[in-house]
Amino acid sequence: MCRKIVYIFFIMVTVPVCLLAQELKVRVTIDTRQLSTPADKKAFQTCQAALNNFLNNRKWTKETFQPNEKIVCNFLMNGLEAQGGNVYKAKLMVQAARPVYNTNYDCPIINFIDENVTFKYVEYQSIEFNDNRVSGSDPLVGNLTAILAYYAYMIIGLDFDSFSLRGGDPYFQKAMNIVNNAPEGRDISGWKAFDGLRNRYWLTENLTNNRYNLIHDTYYSYYRLGMDYMYENETEGRNAILNSLSLINTMNNDIPNTMIVQFFFQGKAQELIKIFKKATPEDRQKAREILQKIDISNSNTYKQELK
Repeated sequence: MCRKIVYIFFIMVTVPVCLLAQELKVRVTIDTRQLSTPADKKAFQTCQAALNNFLNNRKWTKETFQPNEKIVCNFLMNGLEAQGGNVYKAKLMVQAARPVYNTNYDCPIINFIDENVTFKYVEYQSIEFNDNRVSGSDPLVGNLTAILAYYAYMIIGLDFDSFSLRGGDPYFQKAMNIVNNAPEGRDISGWKAFDGLRNRYWLTENLTNNRYNLIHDTYYSYYRLGMDYMYENETEGRNAILNSLSLINTMNNDIPNTMIVQFFFQGKAQELIKIFKKATPEDRQKAREILQKIDISNSNTYKQELK
């Protein structure tokens, strides 16, 4: 079912509607400026083309999608450093957005930098991924495709969650399967609880653990009941967004310092400021107080902009 049909149903009824979210329209970019040899730079031009083909042409779900229904997203690999033996380290920025009903605005749904990308690549090596055999024969070779597949499922899951309550669960479970069967090695990190507090493990754990169920209500309330409804009734849409902030604040009070709270707010500060600048003084104050508390990195910005 395409988004247009779902939006029509949304206007007509108030109960949740099942949505078949799009698959991916990805642009992969690899910044090779830090590589010292022409051979490495050439190899990663080939790698960039192969990764674009892998992410765009693989069937990630069992659903049928039209070309204009695909989720637009960007994967930027930078800080690329050769470690010797065809092993490289890099940072991966993952960005995706979903359109807001009856506008030309794309609302950010993921804006995250993964700083733990280590992999082996030789020019023209095959780019393959098997959900049932995640790590492959060489963990460092398999780590690159495992990371990309992980974020593909995360993007699809978040997109589903933003249109249908708990709609992303099957794809978060697929991401968790990758975490549970991830490649292991001395130079591989980001897949384990002890690798840090802000990594692939914790992101998936927060989205699959029932302790954090309110995060799914938050995504649905923010995007579907809030952003999508702003055109029809701006006040009601804004109220739904304020409700989503209250939900995530409740979760944060119960379970402080979770990764998913910080993850949710990345790339949203200016969007939230524009939304609540038009709110009543009372609602603007409520939003400001919540945002200053839970989006600490932008606390001063909210304080100044939402007076």
